[in-house]
Amino acid sequence: MVKNVKEQIQTDLRQVKETGQLRTERVREIVKSAVSQVAAELKEGSTELRGLVKDAVAAVIETLQERGTEIKEEVTASIEGALEGANHKRHETIIHTQSELQRLQAQLDSEEEKLQQDVDVILAEIEETGKQNTADTKNVIDSAVNAIKNSDEVSLLRKRYAQLQAQLAIVRANLAARYGGRSEEIQNHLNDAKNWYDQARPQAEVLATQVSQKRSQLEDKLGEAGTAIAKKEFQIKQTLRELLLATADLFKDKEPAEKN
Repeated sequence: MVKNVKEQIQTDLRQVKETGQLRTERVREIVKSAVSQVAAELKEGSTELRGLVKDAVAAVIETLQERGTEIKEEVTASIEGALEGANHKRHETIIHTQSELQRLQAQLDSEEEKLQQDVDVILAEIEETGKQNTADTKNVIDSAVNAIKNSDEVSLLRKRYAQLQAQLAIVRANLAARYGGRSEEIQNHLNDAKNWYDQARPQAEVLATQVSQKRSQLEDKLGEAGTAIAKKEFQIKQTLRELLLATADLFKDKEPAEKN
């Protein structure tokens, strides 16, 4: 079975070479297709599966070895394609799990919003009750209610949570791009990251110049990543990597700078 896969890869590569269309993207697709067909019948993590990946990469090296040291990109593409093909079933499971997580997250957000609405109603009723008291008592009640509404701790926790979710979404986009994710899947992760990022943005009108510049850079990178999806695989990965680094740098603890 593995031998047949190796022969299939070599045959497909020779045909592509003859037509002058040997590109790294094509090498990746040839290896991925051949490996995924057999991997579907093998146990995940098995010795046979690991052997299949190694033989698939060896098939590319043997077919292109006459080019000497100029096959680094093709070898890299073959490794990526073999890994994608070998882990196709697991990747589908991950997509299904992520979809379920998104559904649960939406449900959680809805319940939290309802909870906040209930709290707001209760606080409004307390404020209304306070109007029946003396001016001093009313001021105390109003002050207490406003302190609860404008809790710095709650605001900071929500912001940090949104920042972490934005980073996780970008990490998922990177993993999807590197291990066989479809362009729609990558774009969904980027959209998710943007939504969380928008929630994490501080509401203050005045920000430190450095923080503002980094936020602008991150927004530009989000836009570039979305555009890169329609282009070559290498550019997608490079742009997503830069986006991940930009996000990590931005979401460092900058509370003092923002307050200043």
